[in-house]
Amino acid sequence: MTQPKIFITRLIPDLGLNLVKEHFLPSAWTQDMPPSREQLLERVRGVDGLLCLLTEKIDGELMDAAGPQLKVISSMSVGVDHIDVPAATVRGIPVGNTPGVLTDATADQAFALMLAAARRITEAERFLRAGKWVTWQPSLLLGADLVGATLGIVGFGRIGQAIAKRAQGFDLRVIYHSPNAEPAYGAQPVDLDTLLHESDFVSINVPLKAETRHLVNAKFLAKMKPSAILVNTARGGVLDQNALYDALKANRIFAAALDVTDPEPLPMDCPLLELENCIIVPHLGSASKKTRDMMSLLAAQNLIAGLKGERLPHCVNPQVYG
Repeated sequence: MTQPKIFITRLIPDLGLNLVKEHFLPSAWTQDMPPSREQLLERVRGVDGLLCLLTEKIDGELMDAAGPQLKVISSMSVGVDHIDVPAATVRGIPVGNTPGVLTDATADQAFALMLAAARRITEAERFLRAGKWVTWQPSLLLGADLVGATLGIVGFGRIGQAIAKRAQGFDLRVIYHSPNAEPAYGAQPVDLDTLLHESDFVSINVPLKAETRHLVNAKFLAKMKPSAILVNTARGGVLDQNALYDALKANRIFAAALDVTDPEPLPMDCPLLELENCIIVPHLGSASKKTRDMMSLLAAQNLIAGLKGERLPHCVNPQVYG
C-alpha cells in the first residue's frame, strides 16, 4: 500500500510528531522561520495530509496547489482564522483544530497580563533597571486593585469561563457579553455598552471573524472607564491598534496588555511600543510545555484520522461529513 504524502509546516513537539511517525512517514519544515508563500505552495504539491500552524495562510489557492487528493488539514491551534474553512468545505476537506487543551494556559496568561498591567510590573522593572529607584515613595508607580473591582469578559466560551473561574479567587465582580452563553462561575450577562461602562478590567476572548475584526475600535474604547485596563488574549485582528494607541496616549484608558498583535511579529516601529502603559508579549497564551504537547497530540490525531478516512476528533467543518 502506498504511503500517504504528508507535510508538516513546522517542527511540532515530539509527543505529536512521534505519533504521526508511528503511522506514516511525514516530511516537515525544519527551519525556525516558517516557509515563505512560494516555498509552502511548492512543498504542499501532491500531499494527502497537511499539518500547519497559525503562521501559515491556508487558502483555496494552496489547497488547489496541493491537489484533489488532499484529505485533511490539521492545525495546531484553536483558532482557524488562518485557514479558509469555507474553501476547504467546498472541496470536501475536513479541517481540524485543538480545542480545550489550551484553555487553562490561556486563562492563566490573561490573568498574568491583567495583574501585570494593574500593578505596572513591566514598567516598574524598567524603572528599576534604568537606575531611577532612589527611595521608597508613597505615590511611586501606583496601580489598580483587583479586589472589589469589576471584570468584563467579552466572549464567554471555554477561555472566558476559565477566566471567570479564576476571578472568584480575587473577589472580582464578573460580567460578560457573549450571545447565547449561559451564566457560569457567578458571572452575569450584560449588553456590551453596560460591560464597557462598568468594567475596571475588560478581557477580550472572541474568535477572529469578519464580524469581530476591529471589534475593539475607537468607539469601543471611548465607552471604557478612564481607569480601565484592556487585556487581549484572543487575536490581534480583533483590536484596532491605532485606536488603542490614541486612547492610551491620551490616557483615555489606564493601560492595555496584549498577548496577540496584528501583524505578528509586531514591527519594532509600532507606536504602541513607545508607551509605558502598554504591555505586549509575543503570543504566549498557550506557551506551557504540557499545553503545547497536548496541542501537538490533538493535531496529530486529527491528521491521522483524516488520512485513514475516519472522522476527525476535533473538526471545525463537520458538514463535510454530511
